[in-house]
Amino acid sequence: MATETTAHARPAIDAALVRRLVDAQFPHWADLPLTLLDPAGSDHAIYRLGKELSVRLPRHAGAIGQAEKESHWLPLLAPHLPLAIPVPVGVGEPDFGYPWPWAVSRWLVGEVATVEALAGSPSTAVELAGFLTALQKFTPEDIPVGDTLEGLTDRPLADRDRATRAAIAEVGGVFDGAAMTELWDAALAAPAWDRPPVWFHGDFHTGNLLTRDGRLSAVIDFGGLGIGDPACDVTIAFTLMSAGSRAAFRAELGVDDATWARGRGWALATGLNAYTSYAAVNPRVTAQTTRQITEALIG
Repeated sequence: MATETTAHARPAIDAALVRRLVDAQFPHWADLPLTLLDPAGSDHAIYRLGKELSVRLPRHAGAIGQAEKESHWLPLLAPHLPLAIPVPVGVGEPDFGYPWPWAVSRWLVGEVATVEALAGSPSTAVELAGFLTALQKFTPEDIPVGDTLEGLTDRPLADRDRATRAAIAEVGGVFDGAAMTELWDAALAAPAWDRPPVWFHGDFHTGNLLTRDGRLSAVIDFGGLGIGDPACDVTIAFTLMSAGSRAAFRAELGVDDATWARGRGWALATGLNAYTSYAAVNPRVTAQTTRQITEALIG
């Protein structure tokens, strides 16, 4: 089990470890080959297991709990959503020095969405708005009796204030510091969500969308799933869309000015966090987050 000494470390993850975990805890899959998915996300190491499964292991303590959350909630959400989402088939236990729960899900066929293919597509923007609308309509009546919403509360944008202002100061020579500060101040000053809480994805950006034959096919990585203010999901408008498709997305989703302002704040804050954490060592992240920050400043 995780201990105080391991809770904040980044455990070493390699194919040998994953093989041992799978073989010990899911012996019926012991004969299936393992293949590292590269590049994977910053939160998880991902391996394909055979042709039909994927294994995801948290890389850091911030991703702890995602396996159990997805295993519980995704089967309940899936029937209500217009795009495919992961189908959990097992949650592994800590073992062999690996400290946290990990997940096995059905493999979703598709390619990660790209700006080049989809940025200028109003129909894609409308489809994404439809997905979020369906997610937001998942109601308490759809939740099993006795279930709790523990761990699903939203995160106030203001919680990111200190880190975001520090990041603005750090990258002021790369982006327009005054414009970023103005955007951030406006996001924090915008009226809060004053309607009943709704479901949000929580990490709704280009890298968590899959396509097949040039069309959206699936949404993945629901580790940030929660209930509350949906402004964080507006981030997709700035990671994927151009100005024209962004307007179609906003109109279809019916986003008011205050939520849009908070959404721009989320896009700026998360973009800056990724840029300052990974841009120096990952050119792919540099390109993605540079676009995200720039588009958020455009609005």
